[in-house]
Amino acid sequence: MENKHVVLRKDVSSNKMFPKLELIRIVKDKEGHIFIDQTRKANGRGVYIRPTLEALEKVKKTRALDRGLKTKVDEGIFDLLLEEIKNNWD
Repeated sequence: MENKHVVLRKDVSSNKMFPKLELIRIVKDKEGHIFIDQTRKANGRGVYIRPTLEALEKVKKTRALDRGLKTKVDEGIFDLLLEEIKNNWD
């Protein structure tokens, strides 16, 4: 029996570790563009968030994305995250 290694990443809303494939990755690239990384491989500074409405509300309230990406995050990113959660994670 072969044991598969599960890659873990920290969720910025709860500071708990979860499997990478269960999280959404948000990236800030060198040009300063912030986007949702569908491939989970894009270059840049990345943070991970659980695909739940509670996690989204918490990072919005606590500004965890701002701290994680070391920049001011536009409100439009939260709208994109909400659509991502509703469309792809339910």
